[in-house]
Amino acid sequence: MGRHRSDPLGIARLALVGLAVVLLLAVIVIGGRALFSTFGSGEFGSGASGEPAAVASSSPAARPSAATSPPRVPTVRVVCQADRCPVFVRVPGGDVLVDRDLARGEQASYFDPELDVVLDDASTVEVFANGTARSPGPPGERRAFSVTRSPGP
Repeated sequence: MGRHRSDPLGIARLALVGLAVVLLLAVIVIGGRALFSTFGSGEFGSGASGEPAAVASSSPAARPSAATSPPRVPTVRVVCQADRCPVFVRVPGGDVLVDRDLARGEQASYFDPELDVVLDDASTVEVFANGTARSPGPPGERRAFSVTRSPGP
């Protein structure tokens, strides 16, 4: 009869299995965070000064009450007036704050000192720059503009 011999499980094989498990967990965590940030984009973020960059809401209850402090005027506020409003807002040369379609009644406010805004259809949104309403464009017109924060009171 032949001699039965089982190969011992070497340390190298155990190290490779452990490394594979760690890499798999890292991919799952990174993918989960990326997916979560994709769903959360344009709703909450941080500006360069560490303050919230955007606040999106569709209900008046989500806004802070005026009794606690005077409301801050956002650099740009976009309010969707149609069923679908494609909006792109970014910090010049920096972070993209929103690049998605807003739904009817949804609004997004941004407090960064300088912003670039691109609207695929300028007639579908109401835009306020430093609290002042901008004139809407004709239906189907694409508009791109920059807004700089006005000095506060």
